[in-house]
Amino acid sequence: MSSHNVAAAGAGTAPGQRRRWWAGWPLSVLFLGFPLWWVLGLTEFIFFIAAVPMAWSLISRRTVIAPRGFGWWIGFLAVVLVSATMLTSDAPYSTTGPLGGTVLTYVYRLCWYLVVTIVLLYVGNTSKAQLPTERVVRLLGYMFVVTAFGGLLGVLAPTLQFSSFLELVLPHSVGANKFLRALIHPATADIQNVLGFAQPRPRAPYAYANSWGANLSFYLPFFLYGWFGRDSGWRRLAGWPVLVVAAVPVVYSLNRGLWAVLVVGALYAVVQVIRLRGFNAMAWLAPVAVVAVVAALLSPLPNMISERLAHQHSNDRRSELAFKTVESTVKGSPLIGFGNTRDVEGSFGSIAGGATLGCPACAVPPFGTQGHLWLVVFTQGLLGTALFLAFFLVRFARHIRSREPIAMIGCAVLLFFLIEILVYDTLGSPLFTLMIALGLMWRDEREAKAVTTE
Repeated sequence: MSSHNVAAAGAGTAPGQRRRWWAGWPLSVLFLGFPLWWVLGLTEFIFFIAAVPMAWSLISRRTVIAPRGFGWWIGFLAVVLVSATMLTSDAPYSTTGPLGGTVLTYVYRLCWYLVVTIVLLYVGNTSKAQLPTERVVRLLGYMFVVTAFGGLLGVLAPTLQFSSFLELVLPHSVGANKFLRALIHPATADIQNVLGFAQPRPRAPYAYANSWGANLSFYLPFFLYGWFGRDSGWRRLAGWPVLVVAAVPVVYSLNRGLWAVLVVGALYAVVQVIRLRGFNAMAWLAPVAVVAVVAALLSPLPNMISERLAHQHSNDRRSELAFKTVESTVKGSPLIGFGNTRDVEGSFGSIAGGATLGCPACAVPPFGTQGHLWLVVFTQGLLGTALFLAFFLVRFARHIRSREPIAMIGCAVLLFFLIEILVYDTLGSPLFTLMIALGLMWRDEREAKAVTTE
């Protein structure tokens, strides 16, 4: 399927379509109501719910088009489906858990892949007249604000947690499921022993601390453009306090992946500014850089970084888990993987090893965790991994030279994604945001070509 079929996109500037101001309402309901969805315990499942009217909108169209490289993604989805045949198969160095839990997590991830596919096609097939780019950018910028204040709440009230509405209405046997409870139980922070003592890591309004970091980084480019761009208005003044608020949980998150991505993002921004405005831009970039560096040095960040680097106990475990994940996949099911994650048999040091009462952290995380890339490798094999990466690399290569703001924003998010899949599980709202960015980039490119050919 190709993006060249512009007519099939719906001739988006027709007067009849301009009157459809309600187009895009699933995204508005999803994001504007996100604090409420968190309280209700729906922050994961609201994406599934919002995908239903988006899917219906696509089904109702005469023609649905797709971007270049979409065939790679379709191939990946096919591997996801085929990999279900391996759910009961034994994987080297692992133990197979109960079939019910295995099927539950497989179906959950499959639903997420379908949801992010739907939002990509929905945004890309809905014209600017129906769903203005500015509206989507502001919705995602608003999500940065929600994430920033959620993180601040995690710093100020790290022990705050409560039963969500969904927890109260679900049967106890269902709500007590460890995997499901993590998704529906609101808490402001994860209390972890990272520095040798109990330390809160902000997570609100998401299920995990690492999810908080991934989401904050993905929303950041949209926030900067929507709140500091030409037409930002009052948001330009309000944006600075929001950045200050966001900086607090960023520092205390102990999130090395987030810190690294923010540095890469700053370098990416400098390169783009110089590319657009030449080296004369250094005249005002240099003072901004000096102020940023001084502010960082005066904050608790240097001390937190040194403490975090001094306690890198997770590095060896992460690296060996990644190595064993690839080894298990290559030995057991190299093409299509095992469909779902598996618990590691014992520990890397001994088959009898694992978590103990005195050392719960001694347990090795399951194969396919500690990074979305390793999840794809183990669950969908080397074939699925190649198809998965090919789709995103094709989209990145297609837009990296663009001078359009939305393309530069989307490439920034894509760059963050390609880094974070090494350490974060981005399957969820981060991948959903990335697919929105890809849809906006593809749509802008297509409609710009349509204008030039008229």
